[in-house]
Amino acid sequence: METTSRAVAQAPAAEDGPQVHPARRAVDDYLRAPFPWYGLDEAFTGPRWLMQVGTAADGAVEHGSLGHGDEPTVRNEHAAASGQDVKEKFAVVVTVAANPVRRSADGTGLLEATSVSSAAWLAGVGLLSFTWPGQMDHSLRDDWLEQQTETAWALADDLSGEQWSALTLPVDGVPTPFHYRESEFGWVLAGSTQAGVHVGAYGRGMSAYGLGFSAVRDIVAYT
Repeated sequence: METTSRAVAQAPAAEDGPQVHPARRAVDDYLRAPFPWYGLDEAFTGPRWLMQVGTAADGAVEHGSLGHGDEPTVRNEHAAASGQDVKEKFAVVVTVAANPVRRSADGTGLLEATSVSSAAWLAGVGLLSFTWPGQMDHSLRDDWLEQQTETAWALADDLSGEQWSALTLPVDGVPTPFHYRESEFGWVLAGSTQAGVHVGAYGRGMSAYGLGFSAVRDIVAYT
């Protein structure tokens, strides 16, 4: 998917015209999506927060993430081994519009179709964004992330591989099959909904086995 991410905390203010509060700007980004957003269902009663949306070259919203629980911090190998951050519990739900192969905005090429693999890759990369080896020099982190991102894509492209297991979770109250995998830093899952979107999720400190997903009725509840 040829998309760019618009981080909530990094959304630039307009140079001209009235200033818009970052939270309002972030909500507006989500409201522009032509598809329903998914989050944890009503069984989850903890904090909810906006993260970011991904857009195509023409500005169309194609995917985005919603957070639940404790806002995650970067966790390294030392913290994982020593049991630090054990109180940090979060789950991030990624919604991806189910699009077929289509022409780019300028009509000169084709954009890839989205699939469950797209959701699995975005979820895998999302988990990586809060992870890095503690013994690694900061200057090498970009190289590590690039390598691990390629690994996440390879795993997402092979959902029938041995790295994944099957997990059934409710989506809008309907038992739905998901592809699921765990690592030392957390878990990743991905599946499809009957609402025409793919759903991915990642987290740590919060078991994936007890989660349920539902369409978000009011995205403002995440601000």
